[in-house]
Amino acid sequence: MLFMFFLGLLLSIGLEFIAAQSPEPGICYGVNGNNLPSKKETIDIFKSNGITKIRIYFPDAEALEALRGSNIELTVDVAKESLQAISSDPNAAKGWVNTNIVPYSQDVRFKYITVGNEIHPGDVEAQYILSGMQNIHDALASSNLGQIKVSTSIDLSLLGNSYPPSDGAFSEAATAYMQQIVNFLVPNGSPLLANIYPYFAYASDQVNIPLEYALFTQQGNNAVGYQNLFDAMLDSTYAALEKIGANNLQIVVSESGWPSSGGVGASIQNGGAYYQNLINHVKSGTGTPKRPNQPIETYLFAMWDENLKPGAETERHFGLLHADKSRKYELHFHGN
Repeated sequence: MLFMFFLGLLLSIGLEFIAAQSPEPGICYGVNGNNLPSKKETIDIFKSNGITKIRIYFPDAEALEALRGSNIELTVDVAKESLQAISSDPNAAKGWVNTNIVPYSQDVRFKYITVGNEIHPGDVEAQYILSGMQNIHDALASSNLGQIKVSTSIDLSLLGNSYPPSDGAFSEAATAYMQQIVNFLVPNGSPLLANIYPYFAYASDQVNIPLEYALFTQQGNNAVGYQNLFDAMLDSTYAALEKIGANNLQIVVSESGWPSSGGVGASIQNGGAYYQNLINHVKSGTGTPKRPNQPIETYLFAMWDENLKPGAETERHFGLLHADKSRKYELHFHGN
């Protein structure tokens, strides 16, 4: 009865998590709230509605148990509090893998392990990223789980220049940091994960960035020929990678979203337009001007509004659903 209740609930709220085409977007599952449905309830919603990819921000045992046999591809982060230990001690990294990955590996489809989320070169955790990735990679290999790719997730504040997109480059402070990261990723065949938020770019520069351009609804009204800000931001990151020798490195968009409240341009109308247009764009398979016809693996942020998320008020309003499971948007995941 519980299963049927949640299935009926999602059908009634207008979120059509039906993916008949590929590539389809995944969904980030954050749990920074005190009023959220249980992990099992949430995973049941994902499973019953055909979601094929999710990202979680630490290896939660209840969520992992619920994912058994689901065939959902999973990205799981190493919690920030664990970075120092897994970086400084290969045995700690092996213990992390043996505790959080190995027991579930037969029936949970681990795709990526993310060592660090939005770590900046000046952060104390920056010193742990490279050796942490290497130690987790080695621990996976020793457990015959080398098919799981290890990476890290950056934000675009690491770019020193982003416009025009062809001139994208990492800042002087970030270049050496990113060079180490790509020197690990490239030979191991791992993508770089990047959190790309046109909302924050728009909110910080409304003079030069039209709202319509950020929402995918402005057609070609700019000097560099880009149809939307998402593609421009993604391609500027590709250009920055090329400048440090990572010409063929793939980027996975590990977060992208738009808040429904709490700041300039944050509304139900704009959030709905952004998510639906991003879904349509990803599903179209057209890629970006720099990488035409290349699939853009993308994760929408996020499943729920998170009332305990720190930071600006907008941070608590990125959910596709309200915490009480009521609908926020009429979204269709089956293409245009």
